[in-house]
Amino acid sequence: MDHVLRVGVRCDVGVRRGVGHVMRSLALAEELLARGVEVVFVCDSPSVPWADEQIRARGIAVEAAVWTAEEHVELIGRLGLDAVVFDSYDLPGEVFAAVRGSGVPTLAIVDGELRGADADVLVDQNLGAEFDQPVLPAGAVRLAGLEYVMLRDEVLALRPSESPVLRPAGVPRVFAFFGGTDAYGAGPYVVQALAATGVAFEATVVAPGEELAEAIAAVPLQAGQRVQVIGPTSELAKAVVESDLVVSASGTSTWELLCLGATAGLVCVVDNQEMGYERAVATGASAGVGTLAELKADPTEAAAVLRKLLTDPQERLQLAQAGWKLVDGQGRARVADALLHLIS
Repeated sequence: MDHVLRVGVRCDVGVRRGVGHVMRSLALAEELLARGVEVVFVCDSPSVPWADEQIRARGIAVEAAVWTAEEHVELIGRLGLDAVVFDSYDLPGEVFAAVRGSGVPTLAIVDGELRGADADVLVDQNLGAEFDQPVLPAGAVRLAGLEYVMLRDEVLALRPSESPVLRPAGVPRVFAFFGGTDAYGAGPYVVQALAATGVAFEATVVAPGEELAEAIAAVPLQAGQRVQVIGPTSELAKAVVESDLVVSASGTSTWELLCLGATAGLVCVVDNQEMGYERAVATGASAGVGTLAELKADPTEAAAVLRKLLTDPQERLQLAQAGWKLVDGQGRARVADALLHLIS
């Protein structure tokens, strides 16, 4: 009987850390599952019930996160793993080194700085990453750039087969979300900036908590402006493709928006998103709404950007078409090829 390959995914997740690491790890997991590979996640997903449901809904087992090098090596042996995928800012370098040193093939997903990640294959799926030249661990291979963006089934299923076209005229529909937890509370400030445009719109805003929902609902709106607040949804991609404008944090979800041909207005909510934010805006594939700090201080500039997007269908179309060209949706297959080649 053929040996069934088993891959462990050790990723960060939490109320403050968010769910970005889980989402892109799930994309790779879906590709591996489709190829007959067993996958087990090692993380604290029960701390974010929505993320935990996303993992388990795919039939993937979850093991509690471990933290030391010794615990990782023991866990890998106990689970009989053929390879390990890391997607973590929180683990110390010695964990990566110990696991790789044990002889188990390793792949680490990184963003710019390696943060101590030591693996056989390093994947940096960020825009322009192919032009960076970090010092790599001995013998490591690096896969970099949008060619390696890993996207989930729900996104790929809704990717338009052809470049976006001009949408019918009408009151623009806006969808706004800021990760699975909106850890930095961006939602209310973005709604303030939308309201300050003075332009009619119909917005749906994701608020992953009662306090955020109440803060969003309390924002005064002007004539013709409507805001509906919803909780976390497993149908993000559907909401994105049905909207004229999507406002989101400049994180891992940016690449989903581009792949889906969305008109993306990005908010840089935390410092480690700054490089990705600037690069994404510089390509002309998304609009820069501003940093969260700027929105909190004064929404005027953000409102000017949003007003242009709400009132100019041609501007929205140009952004959508540019993004659609940048991300082809085949990245996870390329990463899975590299991982399985490593195992073989």
